[in-house]
Amino acid sequence: MKKYKGTTAKKILVVSLLSLSSATLYAADSTDLAKELSNPVANLVSVPFQFNFDDNIGADENTQRYQLNIQPVIPIELNENWNLISRTILPVNYQTYKNTDKSDDWGTGDIVQSLFFSPANTGSSGITWGVGTAMLLPTASEKLLGADQYGLGPTAVILKQSGGWTLGTLANHLWAVENHGDVEDVNSTFVQPFVSYTYPNTVTLTLNSETTYDWNIKKATIPVNFTATKIINMDGQLISVGGGVKYWAHDTDASPKDFGVRLIASFIFPK
Repeated sequence: MKKYKGTTAKKILVVSLLSLSSATLYAADSTDLAKELSNPVANLVSVPFQFNFDDNIGADENTQRYQLNIQPVIPIELNENWNLISRTILPVNYQTYKNTDKSDDWGTGDIVQSLFFSPANTGSSGITWGVGTAMLLPTASEKLLGADQYGLGPTAVILKQSGGWTLGTLANHLWAVENHGDVEDVNSTFVQPFVSYTYPNTVTLTLNSETTYDWNIKKATIPVNFTATKIINMDGQLISVGGGVKYWAHDTDASPKDFGVRLIASFIFPK
């Protein structure tokens, strides 16, 4: 009987150690995944859903916008040295107008499609980069929600990761190549500097700005975002969830003003 108890105790100890080891490995893998999510050209399939609420939009500051950005990221291995990273942004908008009789507007906006050629391996410098092209596609369901034109231009990203830190910048410029409407041709520059820190428990704190400079009116909008996210396991599906606040440090008559809210849910598909 004593021998049986001893054997049982050994089995329980072995199972406990294996479970602890498995949990430790899972935590380490999840931390690496959280860091990869901070890298716009990581070799990782993910589908982020980014919800934004902005207020006081327009010259009369009477418009509220609820915008869901669907942003699938798909890496394609071209060969052992190079990857092609596809990053898509499809906005779905819902706009309300305070103190007016105007009906609410909702629908899809224009897609911004970016393709980055990026080295498959980071060199000894620890610097990751990618260059390619950005495209504006007139997919808006209503003219109010899009530019009604095709756009094309260069895009690039550069970043460095060290420990839990990620520091970098993503940028693009879009020129109109075919205008279907009676609005000015698109001529805008987008610059997104970002810094984030990932803790061993996969919590990631991120600070970035998303500057858009319109060369037609020679004015810029500069929202500054602070978010916190964490990876969770929901019935086997890894999801990075979180949210934060946004402050419009510089605005225009047509842009939102003051503060906004951002919520994020990124579905992760490790290879």
